Amino acid sequence: MVEVSYNEYATEALKALEKGAFLSVTNGEQDNVMTVSWGTMGYIWRRPVLMVLVRYSRHTFEMLEESQEFTLSLPLEVDLKKALAKCGSLSGRDVDKFAETGITKGRATKVNAPVVEECELHYECKVVTRMPLTQEMVIPEIAENFYNKDNYHVLYYGEILGTYIKK
Repeated sequence: MVEVSYNEYATEALKALEKGAFLSVTNGEQDNVMTVSWGTMGYIWRRPVLMVLVRYSRHTFEMLEESQEFTLSLPLEVDLKKALAKCGSLSGRDVDKFAETGITKGRATKVNAPVVEECELHYECKVVTRMPLTQEMVIPEIAENFYNKDNYHVLYYGEILGTYIKK
């Protein structure tokens, strides 16, 4: 892995995110990974930031609240559709999704959360703020199509501490 600027592969990262990526967390006792396909990247508060959305109902939510750090691993060319689908349908409360899907847990450089080694692009982030969404914060069309009354997302803004590409 080679460290690169956070924005060097931003276009590729956002295209890959639409197809699915792996959001990984740890609480020191357990590692967990979930599938995400919503998020964004930018520069605010004089720092590069990655924003990811996690629902209150997810096991990852509890772990992220505790750890305040995460990684985002993106498959650029490697086909991980089956693992992404499985990580999106299983709960880390019940199973070890790394073992269950056969993806390899790797060590991050700047945070404790693991990375998915099969992916070519990795972001390591420390949460700088979070914003719980409510029904009043989104237009009715979005509320009706993506949410029920009590299962909104929390938006986590993570400062990008490191970006790595497999070359």
